[in-house]
Amino acid sequence: MRRRMQSVSQERLADSLGLTFQQVQKYERGANRVSASKLYEIATTLHAPISYFFDGLDDPTGGGAPSASGDDEQTVHAFLMTSEGLDLARGFTRIPRGRVRRRLLELIRALADDDDNTADD
Repeated sequence: MRRRMQSVSQERLADSLGLTFQQVQKYERGANRVSASKLYEIATTLHAPISYFFDGLDDPTGGGAPSASGDDEQTVHAFLMTSEGLDLARGFTRIPRGRVRRRLLELIRALADDDDNTADD
């Protein structure tokens, strides 16, 4: 998600890490594990603190709980991992009028409800 938010292509990230873009794809899909040193390089390249990649995880020492409910966080993450989701999030935050944003949200809810009802037919 961080790579996409910064509009960095998989190829550009791979080049900066000395990898192939296929390897970056495998990291992002979770098909291959990322070593600690490679994670550090990725964080450096994407100008992110290491903790960014662990946001929402339980503290293994028992010192804290995740930052958000697991289901909500997974939903947001899955949404933002799509190109449409990222574009919608960026566009939505640029709409200055609260009334317009609320109406747009009502439209999305209505479309989602209509789609749920249509699936039953």
